[in-house]
Order: sequence, then C-alpha cells, then structure tokens
Amino acid sequence: MGDVSFSVELRDSRGKGAARELRRRGMVPGIIYGGGKEATAISLDATKFDHMLKTSHAGLNTLIDLEGAAGAAGKTVIAKELQREAVRGGLTHVDLYEVDLTAKMEVLVPIHLTGTPAGVVLGGVLDQQQRELMLLCLPNAIPDEIVVDVSGLELGGSLHVSDLPVPAGSEVHTDDSLTIATVLVPRGLTDAEESGEVSAAEGEPVAVEGEAAAEASDS
Repeated sequence: MGDVSFSVELRDSRGKGAARELRRRGMVPGIIYGGGKEATAISLDATKFDHMLKTSHAGLNTLIDLEGAAGAAGKTVIAKELQREAVRGGLTHVDLYEVDLTAKMEVLVPIHLTGTPAGVVLGGVLDQQQRELMLLCLPNAIPDEIVVDVSGLELGGSLHVSDLPVPAGSEVHTDDSLTIATVLVPRGLTDAEESGEVSAAEGEPVAVEGEAAAEASDS
C-alpha cells in the first residue's frame, strides 16, 4: 500500500497539440514506466497532483496508489521526474515509476540540519553544500528526511556523509567522504585573529642567541 491514492486517465493522443488540449483542461501528460513493462501514457490533474506532493510528509518520495483507468489502476508509483514551466513553475509533464514493494530502490532523501554550530556562535557561517542523500531501501521504508545535529561543529569544522545517521535497513549510495556542511571562518574574523597574534608577539621579550647575545651582554 502506498501513502496516498490518486486518479489518472489513459492517454491515446500524443504530440504538442494534444498536450496543449490537455493543459486547457487543467491536465498534463505523463507516463508510467518500470518493472520491465512497456510504458503507459497517462494524463492527470496538474493542480491536484502538485498539491498532493507539496502537502505529503514524504514529498517527492510519496508512494502513490493509482486509481482510475484500467491499465494504470492498482499500480504503486513514485514521482521520478517533474517537468515545469520556466517562469510560472506549473507542471508540464510527469514521469511516474512503478515500484516493487518487495525490492529495494534508490531514492534521494533530504538532509535536515538542526542546532546552532558552536563555530557559528563564535562568528562563523554554516555552509550546507549537499541537501540530499542517495539511499537504497525498500519503498515502504523510505525516510522522510535525514536529521543531524550540527551543534558540535567548530570553526572550520565539517560534516561528511560518513557522519550521517542512516536508518536500519538502508544503504548509503553516496561517497562517504563527500562534505555535507562546513562552518566557514569569515575573512574579517581571520584577519582579526592574525592581528591579535601579531600584537601579542610585539609585547613579548625577544630571546637573543649567539654573538648578538654576547654583544648585548658586553654593552
């Protein structure tokens, strides 16, 4: 069983003209593929589908039980690719992948950082470089997100893939050495530290060795 149910229609006509006609009805074209089966052309309500994904706790990883037309009804799918308009962002095409609930699959899971790094308290800046993690897991075991506390990150410290908590039964399919986030040291803070070191050095006595020490002693 999936997370939600959604109704689709089979689509017979292809081409730009047919796609424009669908959009006039508030529908968009799409396909269902996967499972070693021939792709099935469908159409669906663009607004309802977009709303469903945005309000689902699983987002793009929502498992969808299809209803409606014979040939599509009864399939459990996941949204694999969404094409959108460049300006308004409306859906223009949807690719749905039919999943086997008994077989593991690769999915991208969002990474959510919590807490305020110690280095940020001292003036650093948290830079999150990777926002998703590729996992291999069963469809019904896809986590909504990977949550990690970064409170312990110091100035210049980094979080890597190998540091992330991974749910039991899931395998990481991303390079373990990849950097997820770093606490950057701002240029101004670095300059201030160097200036402080120089000032401290100027106030310290200087040890003189060799001939120069002997000459200083004679004088």
